[in-house]
Amino acid sequence: MKRTIKTLVAAGVVGSTAVLAGAYFGVVNVGADDPHFPAVHAFLTMARDRSIEVRSRDIEVPNLDDQALIRAGAGNYNSMCIGCHLAPGVAETELSQSLYPAPPNLAKIGVDGNPSAAFWVIKHGIKATGMPAWGKSMGDEYIWGMVAFIDQLPTMDAKQYQALVASSGGHQHGGGETQMHNHEGQHGDNKPGHHGNSGGGEDHHGTGDAGEPGHHDAAATDSEGGSAPKAGHHSDMSGDDHHAGDEASSNGGDHHAEQAPNASPKTHTHADGKEHVHES
Repeated sequence: MKRTIKTLVAAGVVGSTAVLAGAYFGVVNVGADDPHFPAVHAFLTMARDRSIEVRSRDIEVPNLDDQALIRAGAGNYNSMCIGCHLAPGVAETELSQSLYPAPPNLAKIGVDGNPSAAFWVIKHGIKATGMPAWGKSMGDEYIWGMVAFIDQLPTMDAKQYQALVASSGGHQHGGGETQMHNHEGQHGDNKPGHHGNSGGGEDHHGTGDAGEPGHHDAAATDSEGGSAPKAGHHSDMSGDDHHAGDEASSNGGDHHAEQAPNASPKTHTHADGKEHVHES
């Protein structure tokens, strides 16, 4: 018996040493495009599911049929989730195809019969999956709104989805909202053409139906077209010369600009220190 125990202990030590050595020398490929071995995948899936089940079992579920709750969840889901979890009529996105493990298509499975688990996952996230812990910026009532909406998601078609989003308050969860994670309509209203913008959708750099700026929008104006454009080295405004300076620029304008008719001769000094006269 003692010999058996010693053998098992020795085998455990050797195995642990081999695993540590493999990790240290880079044998483990952590690339998201290299799937886990089946045994590793099965173990991680079991660990994830059991962890969520144990931690969510005592969560009390509110009335998920509350229309105000569903409507509020629609705006947040459309702003925060469709890039990974899709929506009715939304094709796969760059994120949904590139993440590993692949995020579930919630337009098909909804809360999968377990709203308390969905609430826990949205609030706490899941390590090493790309699923954020939204509870760091969202109150529970807003998370329940998302759960209520996701529960209804598989019953909707694209028109119903868009109508519900349009009737919502958009991206709102009581403060702390940012624009960085907005994936709303990020693929040209989810139609062919990465930078398309048709049918009231949102260009990858534009604004969506819910009034939220796109994923790469700046807080005020974007480099692709703000409300107050300024003349630059390559600007072409009001028929000006390709290299014309801005009249309001700090250097007082181009020294070769035309003078007004009947103006007196003007002089200016070049770098050689000599004055040169320009006749009008």
